[in-house]
Amino acid sequence: MSEQVLIAGAGPTGLTLALDLARRGVDVRLVDRAESPFQGSRGDGLQPRTLEVFDDLGVIDAVLAAGRAVPVMRAYFAGTFAGERRMAEPAEPTPDVPYPNAWVLGQSDTEAILRARLAEFGVAVEFATELIDFTQDETGVTATLRHCDGTPETVRARYLVGTDGGASTVRKRLGITFEGSTDDSITMLLGDVRADSLDHEYGYWFAAAADQPMTGFALSPLPGARRFQFAAPLTGDRFPDLATLQDLADRHGPATGLVLSDLSWITLWRPNIRLAERFRDGRVFLAGDAAHVHPPTGGQGLNTGVQDAYNLGWKLAAALGGNPAPLDTYEPERRTVAARVLGLSTELLGKLVDGDEDAMLRGPETRQLGITYRSPADDGALVAGDRAPDATLHDETGRPIRLFDVFRGPHATLLRFAPTNDSLDIELPAFEGGANSTSGSPATPIDGSGVLTVEIRRADAPSESSARPGSVTLVDTDGHAFTAFSATAGTAILIRPDGHLSTSLVSFQVAHSPGPARPQPDQART
Repeated sequence: MSEQVLIAGAGPTGLTLALDLARRGVDVRLVDRAESPFQGSRGDGLQPRTLEVFDDLGVIDAVLAAGRAVPVMRAYFAGTFAGERRMAEPAEPTPDVPYPNAWVLGQSDTEAILRARLAEFGVAVEFATELIDFTQDETGVTATLRHCDGTPETVRARYLVGTDGGASTVRKRLGITFEGSTDDSITMLLGDVRADSLDHEYGYWFAAAADQPMTGFALSPLPGARRFQFAAPLTGDRFPDLATLQDLADRHGPATGLVLSDLSWITLWRPNIRLAERFRDGRVFLAGDAAHVHPPTGGQGLNTGVQDAYNLGWKLAAALGGNPAPLDTYEPERRTVAARVLGLSTELLGKLVDGDEDAMLRGPETRQLGITYRSPADDGALVAGDRAPDATLHDETGRPIRLFDVFRGPHATLLRFAPTNDSLDIELPAFEGGANSTSGSPATPIDGSGVLTVEIRRADAPSESSARPGSVTLVDTDGHAFTAFSATAGTAILIRPDGHLSTSLVSFQVAHSPGPARPQPDQART
């Protein structure tokens, strides 16, 4: 059996990648050694940038309907109520940031939503199917799978992606070093329980004192039924079960008492902070926990894995379409980001261990909206590699359309800010997997290179000034797009399929005088 892409590991990273590839018309196979889907909250914090990715993949409505906002935390010290705290002050949506706040949804629920969306493209996760070995050559990968009954299967694929977790078989078979350390002096417990006497609209932090966060436990409400994620340090040789959780609740909980019940999932973790030496070996790639593992402080692990997949999907599609060059950017872009995020997670863990009174606070850097692939030499407000902002526009009938609506789908998008200079020919790279695949964009004239061209004009500009065959014209009624992109008349910006400004980004100034305008060198962006 031959596939274009074989993915080992069906967690959030593998599911995101499979979904992104499937909507591009790529033949993808997704296997997982587990006998059934994961059941538990684990990575329950979805950051704003992940919500934007889920918007593009067509699952944002389901995610928002199933989840909830991050709750206010009620703090108790020595069993006495001490006040309310927030991990972060909620922000209002703005034209350029439609999802400014983190969203709470148990990992198993997130995975279920992604699986359901993937099924719409005819792809199902093959559980109880383990990748046990593989070899690669110049044209592809030959992998050996083992099914639950022990039956082996040989699979041929053009590419293999390991999204198989921190103990990744793919990474180990490649002999890639997993650089970092594990702190065995700290053990933390996570579990999903009921606590019926507590108001489910709030989270709870119980500790001996404000500067001793490691002496108590926290309860974070999960969406839906009256369940909480229980988190606490575990000392000695205590066994991770309901009795241990109840003992912690008896010792550090409210003076009125707290009864826990119905433990449905529990796990232990130690600070394991590691980064793979490489994210790629020939036709084999690593993503998610297979490439980097984080402490859960800051809620970065799952989200970083989703971003890995979103970065890699369109590049694999391009390679399968005959343009392998974008694949060379995956490792330098994502490994750099992962290293930065690991630093952030480690810093937040240090605050918790050290008893910092601000240990529970989360700054804007955790929201991942500032993730960029820009060159270190670039210091502009918005440059190639940055996230493309959203903006609300209108079509010629007055119907509102967000830029994210236009970006939605597997295509790239060329934004041309009117009045444009039709004498200038912009040569576009090919974005395979965009022209002949499923798009969710309300604007449909995608050319053979997989690029949708959008002419954006100001409300006071004549409509004919931006008319161009084969393009969609939108009106920037409130000037949000011009402002967000620091655009002037004649600016042209290419948006990659993953919503980042392309390295093919160009900007031209249109002269307000007869004759063809000339590119202004000082405004060119590369």
